[in-house]
Amino acid sequence: MKPAFRLGRTLITPAALEYTKEHVISPTDLLDRHVMGDCGDMEQEDIFANVDAITSGEGRIFSSYKVGPEKIWIITADDRSHTTIMLPSDY
Repeated sequence: MKPAFRLGRTLITPAALEYTKEHVISPTDLLDRHVMGDCGDMEQEDIFANVDAITSGEGRIFSSYKVGPEKIWIITADDRSHTTIMLPSDY
């Protein structure tokens, strides 16, 4: 399948990297879900905002995935210059 949008430069915070290692989850697997339009555990209005951002090419794209007791967030900037994998506490 074709990615739904560009990720730009991919970044991961040190805390998110450590968390993914501790919980044996690949950041790449989460990025694959994100770039295909699977935004994970989001409210309906946030899903609609993502669909609009993907369709229009404007606006940030935000995904949230429950991993263990925490969530991992992935945010692609509105200009598609970069995508960051982070924990909510990194925001």
